[in-house]
Amino acid sequence: MVATIQVLPTEVVYLITAGEVIDSFASVVRELVENSLDAGATRIVVTVSPQNWQVRVTDNGRGMDIDDLHFAAKAHSTSKIRNSDDLWKITSLGFRGEALHSLTTLADVEICSRSHLGDIGWRVIYGYGGEALHVEATAIAPGTIVTVSNLFGNCTARRQGLPTFSQQMKAVQATIQQIALCHPHIAWQVWQDDRQWFTISPTTTMGKLLPQMLQQIRPGDLQELELQLSHPAPSSLYLAVGLPDRCHRHRPDWLRVAMNGRIIKSTEIEQTILGAFHRTLPRDRFPVCCLHLHLSPEQINWNRNPAKNEIYLNNLSQWQEQITQGINQALNLNSDTIPETVQTTRVSKLIKAAESTGNYQANSAPHNQNFLKAVAQINNTYIVAEHPGGMWLVEQHIAHERVLYEQLCDNWQIIPVEPPIILYQLQPRQITQLQTIGLDIETFGEQMWAIRTIPTILQSRSDIADAILELSLGGDLQTAQVAVACRSAIRNGTPLTLEEMQKILDDWQRTRNPHTCPHGRPIFLSLEEPNLARFFRRHWVIGKSHGI
Repeated sequence: MVATIQVLPTEVVYLITAGEVIDSFASVVRELVENSLDAGATRIVVTVSPQNWQVRVTDNGRGMDIDDLHFAAKAHSTSKIRNSDDLWKITSLGFRGEALHSLTTLADVEICSRSHLGDIGWRVIYGYGGEALHVEATAIAPGTIVTVSNLFGNCTARRQGLPTFSQQMKAVQATIQQIALCHPHIAWQVWQDDRQWFTISPTTTMGKLLPQMLQQIRPGDLQELELQLSHPAPSSLYLAVGLPDRCHRHRPDWLRVAMNGRIIKSTEIEQTILGAFHRTLPRDRFPVCCLHLHLSPEQINWNRNPAKNEIYLNNLSQWQEQITQGINQALNLNSDTIPETVQTTRVSKLIKAAESTGNYQANSAPHNQNFLKAVAQINNTYIVAEHPGGMWLVEQHIAHERVLYEQLCDNWQIIPVEPPIILYQLQPRQITQLQTIGLDIETFGEQMWAIRTIPTILQSRSDIADAILELSLGGDLQTAQVAVACRSAIRNGTPLTLEEMQKILDDWQRTRNPHTCPHGRPIFLSLEEPNLARFFRRHWVIGKSHGI
């Protein structure tokens, strides 16, 4: 039988340029787990014993026969590439053939493995540099167990330079979670010493796995989207997006970018994601977003960093455009993107309030084919809208504000005004600010200034001078656009006809980011039909409901 693991040619070794980075417990776990995934494992058990400087990874993958085990820890030996051309079409997680060899120079390494085609397993103990020192048959199920002991035992200075065990265990957990996100179908058991630390149950998608890692996130807080793309090259884009009116973070710590099964660092892509969420979140808050791109291998160069977490990506600008479009699509409102579950806490409070007052009244409205149908107005503030899955309350001012803001962003126009708007006692910074956003301002007398151009949307307002004063208080153009939209939107307390309410709903549904206003406030509250049915106890049988 011909061994599948072979020593790489010298020219390929030189192209690789740098070995695997083994500098912590987390890096050991990463390299061993990637080998397990490449072997087709669906169940992985990781045991970390920091006090003993030991890591063990057990999997149910394809396993290795005795020939492969002899080569497994030799320098530049791998089953995943054969020549230099293969470096430009990487399809596996591990490919440099350095991890096990590097570990044998830093620790004691033992591998027990049985090929899924074989009837017998083998146990091999490796010496420094990857030579097989001891080989014996052993009873083992198909799969592989790799045990790394006495890590950095021959380099005490490196041990002393490592973070505390507690910090290293956090890094191990983060590493496993990142890998699990990219491979949600894998079952994980993670042990610390002799106690179970945590588990990750298999799911079908990254988004369905996320609540196991972020306990405060519920399935209804996320919107998932998968797009099959034909250009550039056959590829796919998957997104799990936290809806901005339901979940966000104090730090940008849950922006996850994955490429072909591995989490990567990409400042350009992360900035693209943040840009797509601009003016949808409260101030100083950041989105929850997991992105996974599946590209043809020729699109990616993995040789930028030995840790394989930084890449060179062909056609980056095209992918940035696709990502922005994908996030916009995920945030749109339509019958396909309404989550099955809702914010039960907010809904429960609303139902309790309705139960105690009992004064909600709904007007009838002609049937139409709109996704949302206006049926009533509450306190001249909230539009009651019927949709196929239940009922929504939409705050009219901030829904209209979202509409106007996006219109201003798409078509910011400055027009002349006669007579000019006269302002008094402006500070130099206010004058500079008005000039920055494109307004024509000139001295009109002592402590007086004439504004000769204004944003189009303000021309019909009676409080135009107050609006311009607000614009003069600072901020960039987008801040000015938010201020104009907020001042121009229909005020709460304004009575509306059904036609006016429907117009707001129709325009709002077509916005790119309909979940929140530009300040990050949630625009609507959803009362889904199952919750209404549960509250009104429509599941009761007629006899029981009559006390029979």
